[in-house]
Amino acid sequence: MPHKIGFVVVSSSGHEDGFSARELMIHAPTVSGWRSPRFCQFPQEIVLQMVERCRIRKLQLLAHQYMISSKIEFYISENLPEYFAPYQAERFRRLGYVSLCDNEKTGCKARELKSVYVDAVGQFLKLIFHQNHVNKYNIYNQVALVAINIIGDPADFSDESNTASREKLIDHYLGHNSEDPALEGSYARKSDYISPLDDLAFDMYQDPEVAQIIRKLDERKREAVQKERYDYAKKLKQAIADLQKVGERLGRYEVEKRCAVEKEDYDLAKEKKQQMEQYRAEVYEQLELHSLLDAELIRRPLDLPLQPLAHSGSPRHQKPGPSLPQLEEKGTESQFAEPFLQEKPSSYSLTISPQHSAVDQLLPATDPHPKMNAEPLPYDERPLPAIRKHHGEAVVELEMSDANISSARRGGMSGEPEPLTEKALREASSAIDVLGETLVAGAYSKTWSYREDALLALYKKLMEIPVGTPKEDLKNTLRASIFLVRRAIKDIVTSVFQASLKLLKMIITQYIPKHKLIKLETAHCVERTIPVLLTRTGDSSARVRVTAANFIQEMALFKEVKSLQIIPSYLVQPLKANSSVHLAMSQMDLLARLLKDLGTGSSGFTVDNVMKFSVSALEHRVYEVRETAVRIILDMYRQHQASALAYLPPDDSNTRKNILYKTIFDGFAKIDGRPTEAEMKAQRKAATEEAEKQKKEEIKALQGQLAALKEIQAEVEEKESDAVKPKNQDTQGVKAAPGEALGIPDEHYLDNLCIFCGERSESFTEEGLDLHYWKHCLMLTRCDHCKQVVEISSLTEHLLTECDKKDGFGKCFRCSEAVLKEELPRHIKNKGCNPAKPEKLANRCPLCHENFTPGEEAWKAHLMGPAGCTMNLRKTHVLQKAPALQPGRRSAVAASGVSGSKAGSKIPTPKGGLSKSSSRTHARR
Repeated sequence: MPHKIGFVVVSSSGHEDGFSARELMIHAPTVSGWRSPRFCQFPQEIVLQMVERCRIRKLQLLAHQYMISSKIEFYISENLPEYFAPYQAERFRRLGYVSLCDNEKTGCKARELKSVYVDAVGQFLKLIFHQNHVNKYNIYNQVALVAINIIGDPADFSDESNTASREKLIDHYLGHNSEDPALEGSYARKSDYISPLDDLAFDMYQDPEVAQIIRKLDERKREAVQKERYDYAKKLKQAIADLQKVGERLGRYEVEKRCAVEKEDYDLAKEKKQQMEQYRAEVYEQLELHSLLDAELIRRPLDLPLQPLAHSGSPRHQKPGPSLPQLEEKGTESQFAEPFLQEKPSSYSLTISPQHSAVDQLLPATDPHPKMNAEPLPYDERPLPAIRKHHGEAVVELEMSDANISSARRGGMSGEPEPLTEKALREASSAIDVLGETLVAGAYSKTWSYREDALLALYKKLMEIPVGTPKEDLKNTLRASIFLVRRAIKDIVTSVFQASLKLLKMIITQYIPKHKLIKLETAHCVERTIPVLLTRTGDSSARVRVTAANFIQEMALFKEVKSLQIIPSYLVQPLKANSSVHLAMSQMDLLARLLKDLGTGSSGFTVDNVMKFSVSALEHRVYEVRETAVRIILDMYRQHQASALAYLPPDDSNTRKNILYKTIFDGFAKIDGRPTEAEMKAQRKAATEEAEKQKKEEIKALQGQLAALKEIQAEVEEKESDAVKPKNQDTQGVKAAPGEALGIPDEHYLDNLCIFCGERSESFTEEGLDLHYWKHCLMLTRCDHCKQVVEISSLTEHLLTECDKKDGFGKCFRCSEAVLKEELPRHIKNKGCNPAKPEKLANRCPLCHENFTPGEEAWKAHLMGPAGCTMNLRKTHVLQKAPALQPGRRSAVAASGVSGSKAGSKIPTPKGGLSKSSSRTHARR
């Protein structure tokens, strides 16, 4: 019968980092498969070696959703040359090719599963990938393959033809036609039948662990059918159907968890992980309840390979093959949250009838209502707990006491455990001398029920030992018992493990106090068992981990154990680099829990050993371990502040670069009631902003006062000018006032005059002046950022304090000019700007960045003169210069607001808006 063929990747022409061809050896919902290098040369090749020489019947390819090869060719060979590269063409025989869809109809969101039926014999398969389909997602022109599945038969199966002919002979004798539709899909009648469990779609949507269990149950179902155990086969069939749904759901959870990890949403990933473990544990508990699974099946992927390298039906299935990569172990300490399988009486429960019950045949005939014997049959044939009705009597649930279970188990199967091997006899010789060979043989039995029975019998034996027994006999019995307990703690069967814990608790809390043994015996019990118990806290089963951790915590609080201070010394031993993740997490969790229960005063925990352990745990690779270490350090700081600080580095900027130490020191601040570093930065920022705000308000108030003083000064100067005017007319009659010389009345002197550049024109009406200010005045300019007209002399102040974009500017301390904040660091670093001089010594032009003579009049000479500013672009529009003004009149103009930004008024713009710059006001306004 064709089945899945295991393979290994011999070689590939190349791959992108993280997408090796060896990924093809794993079939699981989260696999990423193989991906070619970016911008690779075509064709690309992959060579696979099957675990045995076989006849390939079917190839399945799962293509990528957008990295799609236009064509894939297949070659097969019996062997390879001694040197794999370059491959010799004559060694491989071409089988053909398949073309893949470009996936445009689905928008490159679906993956294509391609099945190819072939009939070729060989052990090496070569795949050649041709040029990729072009789409907007495949920007690097890559090709990829998510998974490949090979289905076939062993080529050396010599009995295959004989089997087929024998089946044909039987069909002929029974009158069946090979084309009979009633036999369609029956793997028992068709030699070319391919099981759905070997299909690629099964593995790609099933949880790997559940898939392995389903395959095991399917094998048992076939064996049950062959042995005509149809009721048992029916139960297995129903369990397989339910488990397939379970596997698909767990596969979805795993994919969702992987997506959450890629998005760094670790809370969601943790939730999915817990959800998976809870769901898985609930399912296994249900199946264990129905006796469909045993310890052999419920092994994590750490124990089971992901893919069967050979089929169980193959005569060569025991041939060793290359081992495959193992899936990352899963598990979390959680309670069960989501129920899975509801009990189906028709499928999982057996109704016991007086006529047909195999159990009734084993019950004593004299007992009218006997208890049900649960295990008189082999493990797989044991009936399930059921209900029975007797002539209208009420339905009564059958229950079994511990004594009945023990007697049933001892009476079942062969009645006694198998004899001890020579190795076991040597190993347990001291225990055999004290407890007897029968009890020790049960503890060493391969059947888990005998192992559990032996522990229960030892429990009863210790409880019945009378007071007054010689101390030496009591000690020998205790040490022999601890020897068996230590062995049972390592047992993979949960019930045996729990029985060992029950026995150990009784020895410590009842046996030793009852017989008044010394503390040395209690110390012996703890020291022999605690290392093994700590190892079980790293078990792959969440239930075992939680049980072991809870028992260690409980045992540490026993009054007989607490005073010995043994368990804390084990918990503060440094974590090993190669220890499992679960073991490290459990040790940290136990340490945190026991610290709260025991404290650091005469408990075995000291500030020294706890802090040294916690600080070293901050370097662990697992986030949960580091997080727990931080929590322990904070708890220690609450109790021993000064002592705890001695084990940590100094609190400085270099230490705070490590996020863990930053968290720790911030936690210290909260414990002390001090503000954290982030809170201190926020306070400093708020204080700086408040100071800047007050400074701006003060500057604004001073500017208002200065403007008022200048207005007063202007009025005084104007009065003085009017008083001197008659005297000047008498003594210097030749000289006429500029207004009189031009025939302009004195009260209309400022009409048609630009008070900034001094130009006079008949076109300078109210609208004409606005246009002049907007486009032509050499003393003004437009802000490139807010489009307002401002005086060139106050442009820097405008950009820093008044512009709509003022938040984007900063002031250079060297040249005192406004520079965009994003360019300011580079501007300061280059040191290419011309340093500014103090305002009393020189003016600073924001256009040409030059220093020149101080004073208001110097601005007009610099901006309007031919030898002045070379960056004033409005010079080309000047047609004429304003006539020279008499000193008195120039003073009057200056008094009326020539001081620019100091006047604090507005300049109207042609659009009707007002400049935010501080500028002069025309006299008519």
